[in-house]
Amino acid sequence: MTISYNWLSEYLPVTLEPERLSRILTAIGLEVESMESYESIRGGLKGLVIGEVKTAEQHPNADKLKLTTVDTGGPELLQIVCGAPNVAAGQKVVVAPVGATIYPAKGEPVTMKVAKIRGVESYGMICAEDEIGMSDDHGGILVLPASAKTGAPASSWFNPYHDTIYEIGLTPNRMDAMSHMGVARDVCAYLTHHDKKDLRIKSPSVNAFKVQDHSLSIDVTIQNTTACKRYSGVSITGITIDESPQWMKDRLKAIGVRPINNIVDITNYVLHETGQPLHAFDADAITGNKVIVQTLPAGTPFITLDEKERKLHEEDLMICNADAPMCIAGVFGGIKSGVTGTTTNIFLESAWFHPAWIRKTSFRHGLRTDAATRFEKGVDISQTVNVLKRAALLIKELAGGTISSDLVDVYPEPEEKKQVAIKYHYLKKLSGKSYHPDSVKKILEALGFEVLKDGIDELWVAVPYSKPDISIPADIVEEILRIDGLDNVPIPQAIMISPSVEDDSEGKLREKIAQYMAGSGFREILTNSISNSAWYAGNQMSTAVKMLNNLSVELDVLRPSMLETGLQVIAYNLNRKNNDLRFFEWGKTYHSQEVGVYQEIPHCCIYVTGNYMPSSWRQKGQEADIYVLKGIIDRIATVSGLAGIRWETATVEGLNQALSIWYGKEQIGIAGNISKEKAAQFDIRQPVYYADLNWLQLVKISSRNKVSYRELPKQLPVMRDLALVVSRQLPFASIASAVNGAGISKLTKFELFDLFESDKLGAEKKSVAVSFTFLDEEKTMTDKEIDSMMAKVMTILENEVGAEIRK
Repeated sequence: MTISYNWLSEYLPVTLEPERLSRILTAIGLEVESMESYESIRGGLKGLVIGEVKTAEQHPNADKLKLTTVDTGGPELLQIVCGAPNVAAGQKVVVAPVGATIYPAKGEPVTMKVAKIRGVESYGMICAEDEIGMSDDHGGILVLPASAKTGAPASSWFNPYHDTIYEIGLTPNRMDAMSHMGVARDVCAYLTHHDKKDLRIKSPSVNAFKVQDHSLSIDVTIQNTTACKRYSGVSITGITIDESPQWMKDRLKAIGVRPINNIVDITNYVLHETGQPLHAFDADAITGNKVIVQTLPAGTPFITLDEKERKLHEEDLMICNADAPMCIAGVFGGIKSGVTGTTTNIFLESAWFHPAWIRKTSFRHGLRTDAATRFEKGVDISQTVNVLKRAALLIKELAGGTISSDLVDVYPEPEEKKQVAIKYHYLKKLSGKSYHPDSVKKILEALGFEVLKDGIDELWVAVPYSKPDISIPADIVEEILRIDGLDNVPIPQAIMISPSVEDDSEGKLREKIAQYMAGSGFREILTNSISNSAWYAGNQMSTAVKMLNNLSVELDVLRPSMLETGLQVIAYNLNRKNNDLRFFEWGKTYHSQEVGVYQEIPHCCIYVTGNYMPSSWRQKGQEADIYVLKGIIDRIATVSGLAGIRWETATVEGLNQALSIWYGKEQIGIAGNISKEKAAQFDIRQPVYYADLNWLQLVKISSRNKVSYRELPKQLPVMRDLALVVSRQLPFASIASAVNGAGISKLTKFELFDLFESDKLGAEKKSVAVSFTFLDEEKTMTDKEIDSMMAKVMTILENEVGAEIRK
C-alpha cells in the first residue's frame, strides 16, 4: 500500500514530521517498509536558473553550433555554446550554470563544468526538456514566456512537486487502511490516546452537493441481492473530458497511478482517498436508461476495456443496461460503455459487492485491479452515498457539468452493525496488560466503534462498517493493542517453561544430512508448496489437492510432486548464467483420494546439473551424471546409518535412467535423469539429475538402526584385483549381489575400478575390473587363505553371472 505524506496530511488535524509519522504508522500495525523522497522532476531543478539569451551568433569553428551570451542575473553574461536549432536572441531559457547538476530523463546525473567546445569555452548549458527530466522531448531548448524573471531559480517557475512516499506492508485483513482517510483515522486514534487530545480526521465536506435538474434519470434494479447489497448512482451531464489539474496528477503519479483524464483520475483519486471504488459509465451507452445488476448465462461473450473478449462464468456479477452487459461488477469495465474523449454525459456508480464473488471473478479472468482488491476485502457499505457525492462535486469542479438526476440508492436490506462483547479480564489475559476502562472506550470510539453497553467487567460495542474483519473479542484486543502500541506491553522479568524432552531423531538426522550436503557444496532451497497445475501429468492431477481460492491463475494446486518446483528454481538460475548447480530441499507433497481426506508426504530432494567438478589448470571439469547422483545418495545413506542400500531399474514419470532405491525390502526413494519433455516445460537445455527420498521412511529406518563402535583393526588389509568378461547388459549390481551372497566374512569391501568395452572381447561383451579388500582382525592372512577366498569369488561369478575370468 502506497501512502503520500502530503495527501495524508490533508486529513490530519495536526502537523506531523515525516519521520514521526513513519514511527506512528509502524507502531499501529501499518509497518513502513520504505520511506522515500519523491520529486515530480528528478533533482527538483536545484541550481538551475532562468536566463535571457542576449546574443546568438554562429560558432566560429562549427556550422551546427551557436555561440551565445546569456544573462542569468549575475554581474557578467555567461558564454555558452549551444547546439539547439531553435536558440535565438531575446529568449527566456532554463540555464544549468557551472556547478549545477542536471537529471536527464534517461541516463545518469551530470554536473556542469567549464568545457571547451571546438576551441571555445562554454560556461554551462541551455537546457532542453529531456535534459532536465521534464519530458522525453529533445526537439530543441525549452523556451519560456517573456514574463519569466531573469535570474530567478527555475524551480520557482515550474514549482516541481515534492512529497514523501511510504510503502506500507499491509496485512490482508486491514481493508480499513487501504486509503489515505483510513490511515488518517488510525493516526488520529493513536494521537488521541497518547497525546490526550480528542482528534478527528478532517473529512472533505459534501454539503454543497445539490441536484440541479432531472434531465437524465436512470433507474437501477438489483436482481442478485446476495452479490450486490447496495448500489448508488447519479447522472452528470455536460461534462468536458480534459486533463486533470496539475495538483491531482502530481498526487496520483506520486503513488504510482498514471493520470488518464479528469473523470478517470477523479474516480482513482477518490478510491485512494476513501477506499471506495467508483465507476463512470458513458450515460449515452446506457440503453433504456436502465442499470440492471445481474448474472448472465455461462459463456456469454463480453469485450472488456483492454479489447479482449472474455467468456463469462455464471457467477460473474455484471452491470447491464436494458440490452447488454456494460461492466464486470467491481472488476473491469466494458469497451462500449467506458468514458472516452467525446463523452459528455456520465452515470457514476458507487456500490457494495460481495467480497467472495469479486475475488472469484477477478482470479477467474486474471483481472487484478485496484477496485477488485478492495471489494474482495470488503468495503464500507455505509459510505457509498457520501463517496458518490464527493466524486460528483469534484467532477463539477474539474470537468464542469450538471447534476441531472436524484441520487439513486438501492439498498434492499440495510446491513446491521456487528456487535461484539469483550470482558476486561479477557483483555488483560490476551494482551498481557491491564487497561483502564476509560482508555479502552476512548481508543475504540476514536476508531469508530460505538459503545452499546458499559458494564463493570464487560463492554459491548458496535463494529464500524469500515472494519469487516472484526467479529470476535480477540479482534477487539488487537485494535486496542495496535493503538496503545505493542511496545507498551510490559515484558515479565522471568518466564517459567518446562523443557521439552520429546525425541527429536528426525531433527537430528536432518541437521546431520544438511551439514553433509552443505559441506559438499550444495545449497538448500525452499520452494512454494502452491504450484501450477499445468506442470503436472493427468495421473498426478487425479489425486492433486486443488485450491478453492487461488492467489493467481498460475498458483492453483498444492504440488503433487517436488520435481517441478525445483526445476523452476533451476530454470531461474540457468537464465542468469548460473549453470553449475547443486541443490537440496526438504518439502511436502499433497494428495487426496476423496473430499476431506488429505495426505502430506515429507520428502528430501536433490538436484544436480552442470559441472560437478569445476575446470582448473590441473583438470577438465567433470559433468554431473547419474553416477555422481548415486554417489551422493550412497553417502547420505551412510550418514543416516543405512549401510548396504541397493538400486533397481524403475519407470518414473518425468525421469530417464530411473532407479528405485531400496534398503532391505523397503523402498526409500527414486532417482534419475530429467526427461527432455519435462525439462522443456521449463526451457531447460542441459541434463538435470534428481533424487527424491521418502523422508519419513528414511527417518524410521535410521532411528531403528543403532550405531555401534569398535576398535580400529591392528592388521593390515590385503587387496586383490580381478578382471571379468561379462555381458554388456549385465549391471554391476548383479555382480555385487553374487559376491555378497558368497558369505565371505573376511571380504570387507569390493568396488569397480575399471570398465573396458571392445569388439575384441566378443559381441556384446565388456570387461569389468573389481578390487577386493580382505582383512582378518585377529591375525595376518596367508596367501593360501586369500587365494582360497578369491577362488570362491571366481567360482560364484562364473556360475551365477556367467563371468569369464581374464587371466
